Order: sequence, then C-alpha cells, then structure tokens
Amino acid sequence: MNLKLGIVGLPNVGKSTLFNAVTKSAQAEAANYPFCTIDPNVGLVNVPDERLGQLAEIVSPERILHSVVEFVDIAGLVRGASEGEGLGNQFLSHIRECQALCHVVRAFEDENVHHVDAVINPSDDLQTIMTELILADLQSVTKQLERATKKAKSGDKEAKALVSLLERAKAALDAEKMANTIEVEETEIPLWKSAQLLTAKPFLIIANVAEDDYAIFDPEAFRMTLGEVAGDAPIVPICAVVEAELATLDDAEAAEFLAELGVKNSGLVSLIRAGFSMLGLQNYFTAGVTEVRSWTIPVGATAPQAAGAIHTDFERGFIKADVIGFDDYIAAGSEAKAKETGKLRMEGKQYIVQDGDVIHFKFNV
Repeated sequence: MNLKLGIVGLPNVGKSTLFNAVTKSAQAEAANYPFCTIDPNVGLVNVPDERLGQLAEIVSPERILHSVVEFVDIAGLVRGASEGEGLGNQFLSHIRECQALCHVVRAFEDENVHHVDAVINPSDDLQTIMTELILADLQSVTKQLERATKKAKSGDKEAKALVSLLERAKAALDAEKMANTIEVEETEIPLWKSAQLLTAKPFLIIANVAEDDYAIFDPEAFRMTLGEVAGDAPIVPICAVVEAELATLDDAEAAEFLAELGVKNSGLVSLIRAGFSMLGLQNYFTAGVTEVRSWTIPVGATAPQAAGAIHTDFERGFIKADVIGFDDYIAAGSEAKAKETGKLRMEGKQYIVQDGDVIHFKFNV
C-alpha cells in the first residue's frame, strides 16, 4: 500500500507551489490568482529513507526502489463552494479516495500575493475549508442515504446497517460537526470506509510559513492561533519557497542549504513522517541482487499481510518468512553472515512485522 494524501486549502495559500516543489515537477501551474489548478494534479514522491542506501552498499543491487507517497492537489476552495461559489466543490471527488487530507493554511505575509479574503487569518481559513468539507459531506450523505433507504426496504441487512450509520453521520454534519466525531462500531468500519466522507478522514495541517520564520516556527503556539478547529491534528511547518529551492539542489547542496536555515529536515520529509505516524504506517525491506526495495504496511501487520503488499499470491500461499532486523543486517554485513550468527529468524503466520525488517518470503500457490 502507498500513502495517498489530498492537498486542500484556499486559493493562493501555496498549495500548487508546494505540490510542484515536493514532486519536483512543474505539473501544477503556480499563479497569483485563484483557481489556477483546474484539473486535479497527481504526483508520486519517493519516501526518503537512508536505510535503503545502507542496504544497497551491502547488496549492490541493480536498482533501488523506494516506497512512494501519492499527492493529489485540487483547485482552491472558497467560502460558499458547496453552493457554487468559485469552482464549487466539483473537485472534492478527486480526494475522496485519499487516506488523509493535508489542510494548507497561509502563515506568511506578502502584499504581492493576493489573499481571497484580503486578510491573513489562518484560523478563519481553516474554518472555511472545514465548513465546505462538512457541507460537501452532507450532500454526499444525503444522496447515499436515499439510495441505502430504498435498498433497506427490500430487507437488505447491509443496507439497513448503512442507513443507521449514515443517519448518525448526517446528524453530526447537520450540527456542523465533522463525521469523525461519531462513534463507529468495529463491525461498521468496512461500511464507514465505503462512504468515503471527507471529514471522516484523518487530517494534518500544513502551515506555509515565511523563510525567515521557518527555523523558529512553534507548532503548539500556532495551534493556539488556530483555535478549536485544529483539534489535535499534527501541524507541519513548510516553506513552499524553500521547498521549491530544494527541488533544484542535489542531496549535498540541499543538506547545506537546510543547515544554513537552521532546519533539520525538509518540509517534505517532515510531512511524510507526520503522515506515516498519523496513519500508523511503517516500512520493511526486501534485499537481493535484482533490487533493494521498501514496502509500506500498517503497524501491526502480520507476515502474511506484509507479503500481500508485494502480491496477493504471496499472502494467499504464505509458508514462512526469513527475517533479519535492519540493525542486525547492517552489523553482519550480509545475509549469509546474519544467518551464521543466528540473526536470521524463521517466522510464521503470527509474526508481527517490525519497522526496518529485511524479509524474504517463502510461498506456494
């Protein structure tokens, strides 16, 4: 599975500039006027992980393949989008399949960059986006409820369960609350996911800050500025201008540039780490002469489930997994040495994969 993040925000908060920078592309037109992103922009970004390089030094593979994050950037929303203002909410369907949303809010002053409301107020901006997502979900729930109710009348048990779930969601949305505020039973989770409500998704907040404020940005102080609407969502500071500059540099130059700014990691690295943490994801590795590769799985995944990330046949026909912890692999210097020193373990179906495990699966279909 790959991490898929939807980028939302008001016009001119730096969404497309950020998208261009983190995907190292000019795919999204960045312009100083609203609605410059007309079609959804999708970009794939390698998940930075220095461990792949360390494994490659030992194995000398033909290629190195990273896990990837998919970013989906849509047109800027404005107040009243659900009622047809601006470009309306016609693009929100493009991010319904995303695992989480990134709310980009503007935290910099620049008289040369127009703000749709003519004033910089991150709290109001975030509230506007939240409100439009709630209204969009309300429209979606109403339509789904009509269909499910008709189906439930025929005695369909799943439709009846869906009706109950959607009615609770509609009550929350009518009260201007997000869908993730309702309680969902474990047995209802598959139905809940199928509803694809935007406000049911976890979200993080990207504060697009000025370059001079980047190193000194205080996320918790900013949370107080945002108020209750931010909840306990992770806040990730990113300077889109800095990210755009980093996109033109090689690794050594980028590290030097960040050091000069007094920033440890790029905004992209911080964003991906926050996304992984929020969604409970981790990586394991496969290492051979053909390729060294990273695979993204949920924390707590069993060995067969991890094998399924490679191919469903691997999970279906799982026999066992040869596992070496990352640190043990590096310390041994090779798979053969790890085996000689007893660091290679044979694990079965109940094994819970750990972050950084180097695994070779045995299966039979």
